[in-house]
Amino acid sequence: MYLLFGLGEICGFRIHGQNVPFEAVVLDKSTGEGVIRAKDKLDCELQKEHTFTIQAYDCGEGPDGANMKKSHKATVHIQVNDINEYSPVFKEKSYKATVIEGKKYDSILKVEAVDADCSFQFSQICNYEIVTPDVPFTIDKDGFIKNTEKLSYGKEHMYKLTVTAYDCGKNRASEDVLVKISVKPTCKPSWQGFNKRIEYEPGTGSLALFPSMHLETCDEPITSIRASIELETNHIGKGCDRDTYSEKSLHKLCGASSGTVELLPAPSSSANWTVGLPTDNGHDSDQVFEFNGTQAIKVPDGMVSTSLKEPFTISVWMRHGPGAHEKETILCNSDKTEMNRHHYSLYVHNCRLILLLRQDPSEAENYKPAEFHWKLDQVCDKEWHHYVLNVEFPTVSLFVDGTTFEPFLVTEDYPLHASKIETQLTIGACWQDNSGHDNDTETVSEPTSGGNARMAQFFRGNLAGLMIRSGKLENKKVIDCLYTCKEGLDVQLPEEVASAVKVEFNPNQSSLTVEGDDIDAFDKVMQHISYLNSRQFPTPGIRHLRISTTVKCFNEESCVTVPDAEGYVMVLQPEEPKISLSGIDHFARSAAEFESQEGVTLFPELRIVSTITREVEADAESETAEGADDDPTVQETVVSEEIMHNLDTCEVTVVGDELDGEHESLEVDMSQLQQHGLEMSSSNLGLVITGVNTMANYEQVLHLIRYKNWHTEALFDRKFKLVCMTDRLSVTSRNGVNVIHTASPVEHANNAMVQPNFINPVHHASVDLSGHNLVNAHQASVVPSAATIVIVVCVSFLVFMIILGVFRIRAAHQRTMRDQENGKENEMDWDDSALTITVNPMEVKNKTKQNPTHLGTTSERFSGDYHAVAVFTSAEVRHSTNHKGGSLY
Repeated sequence: MYLLFGLGEICGFRIHGQNVPFEAVVLDKSTGEGVIRAKDKLDCELQKEHTFTIQAYDCGEGPDGANMKKSHKATVHIQVNDINEYSPVFKEKSYKATVIEGKKYDSILKVEAVDADCSFQFSQICNYEIVTPDVPFTIDKDGFIKNTEKLSYGKEHMYKLTVTAYDCGKNRASEDVLVKISVKPTCKPSWQGFNKRIEYEPGTGSLALFPSMHLETCDEPITSIRASIELETNHIGKGCDRDTYSEKSLHKLCGASSGTVELLPAPSSSANWTVGLPTDNGHDSDQVFEFNGTQAIKVPDGMVSTSLKEPFTISVWMRHGPGAHEKETILCNSDKTEMNRHHYSLYVHNCRLILLLRQDPSEAENYKPAEFHWKLDQVCDKEWHHYVLNVEFPTVSLFVDGTTFEPFLVTEDYPLHASKIETQLTIGACWQDNSGHDNDTETVSEPTSGGNARMAQFFRGNLAGLMIRSGKLENKKVIDCLYTCKEGLDVQLPEEVASAVKVEFNPNQSSLTVEGDDIDAFDKVMQHISYLNSRQFPTPGIRHLRISTTVKCFNEESCVTVPDAEGYVMVLQPEEPKISLSGIDHFARSAAEFESQEGVTLFPELRIVSTITREVEADAESETAEGADDDPTVQETVVSEEIMHNLDTCEVTVVGDELDGEHESLEVDMSQLQQHGLEMSSSNLGLVITGVNTMANYEQVLHLIRYKNWHTEALFDRKFKLVCMTDRLSVTSRNGVNVIHTASPVEHANNAMVQPNFINPVHHASVDLSGHNLVNAHQASVVPSAATIVIVVCVSFLVFMIILGVFRIRAAHQRTMRDQENGKENEMDWDDSALTITVNPMEVKNKTKQNPTHLGTTSERFSGDYHAVAVFTSAEVRHSTNHKGGSLY
């Protein structure tokens, strides 16, 4: 920049201002011409314009320039021109966006770049460009990206684009930018993070069902949520997994009062009236009986008192579907002959449950309540339900699955007329006389001959656990205990959401409902819902799960619909339990012991042991120490653990002829039974001990069972079978006793354990020894020579037989002692195959005459239930008779 001042000779210029990057230089003093130049390089980006003042001064007077004169101040404006030295730079390192499939957007996102140049021309971004080829997106000059077609989640989950920018000076961005566009499936309100298959390991406690689940509402404004979670267990047992002890034992465990009579027990020696009745997937201790409209059973006389003492309770498990419009009898007590009077009955008619209860004769012949009607959906829904009727005349309370129902109709009738006719209690139909009229009111008919009676009003469905308790009512606590399942849903509410969400269960905890208005709190509650099965050996298999959800929105018209979510819990097969019985398989005792006051102990050394086999990881160090040559694929080792069970029932039955009450009996100390809380019933077939108790207590009681026989002369042998049952297990054993007949039992006490199968009987039918004194045979010198020869031969043969007999007894005794010593060391060996049967060694012995082994075993596996069978074999009976110094066998 040139300066020109006309003040005469100019000696210099002075610039006024701070940090002015310019200086003024005189070019011609005479003319005052000068130039302004930059001290350093100028940067437009730092400062586009500079303004300052400049002033000229002359050379003054004298050599020292005194009286120097200055010009006026002039203002200088300098503008710095820009050059395109910078390239565009994007504001972000990368860009992300999410779009929903099937939708075209006007704008998905905006990218933005800047240029550091100071001028408008070079600092403006004039164009953006998508560098990635063949993508369904475009970008405008302002940086807005949009899709050119509808996107599909199935085709591409995410697009990655490279974008660049240009300034107006055609400079390209120094670095391109990455843009990620995610394609989201069309938003459908639903439960997310839900595993359809959930595996449950038995014995692990509660298992969270939905630990990662949340509700997707697609950003709809939700006001409230309600979800129902259902666990379907109808196909398991009687509606769910329950203890399968006998119904009588379950009543006792639940605190039911005494006096319970089980009318549909599992068939046994003391309860055989249910033998032959079809069963439906029943277990030994959990019998489910099927009635198809043609079967019915008569309960033996004396099981239930002729007239029920009020109050009384009737309880039953029933599964019944819609049927004909005829009456279907569950339980009926009617006249045996002559009349068709129904004293009391429980039956189904048109999906109604009806209790008929006719009053006994009384002085007042007034109408009294006689029929109580309940109309229930449960009666005909083909599902298992538990019914309990508490009768305290004139009031009858009905509990169905623990819920109380009042009768909707009560009809009245006169009390019954006095009669000496005996009654018949039947199940599945009603016993009545053909000659009478088929009704439920008192009917008088002519006496009929035998064989003219029949069953009528047959039941169609399934029954189990039919019980009558006379003189007592069942309380609500016991009823709930009888119905309660051992599996179900559970939830532990977090403290922070307990007040925000409401949770309700049904009685058996197979379903629950959750209500709330806070989605986050609702999700937390759902994540804490769990499945629990408290049985030691739960029934394996599938339990279906269903979640039904309803939501309410601010705008009811556009409120979302959440579809049901379905899955299932897979209860895995529990570790296979193996029960074994060990003890003496057979033994012999002298006749005197059988006839003694104490008798003979049947199971003196009985041991009941239950074990499970587990696979555990092998110790890595021990494997290394054993050597590297071992198979490297072997990662686990098998160990056996002893576990404890409760037993429910033990039944001792005689194999073969029934017990003769005049000559023999089975006895047990009743005080010991009562001390352990057990009960006993007996018959000529044996005895049954019932009650849920430990194996150890059952062992103690079984050790006390004694067999007596005070007519041993007629006894050949006695074999007994022991069957013990528990929640899921059944174990069977056999034991045999031998009677030794001796003239002097004490002298041959050491032969009590002799194996008799090695001694063959010798028949002497052709030898008549009556009238002969064998001891004095040598004194008969007057006998003719032929007779003498015969006598000598007979005596020699007799001596030979005696010596042979003694030798064989000693040999058999030694072998027996060895067998028993070895047998006591042997334990039950169980096979893990699907069905393995080891033949009873005594059966082989009877055919081959070989020495029998101590124990035989059988192991069976049936569709999730474990039945372990151990067989105690029994030997033949040995009869020993002393005859004048010799023994005949």
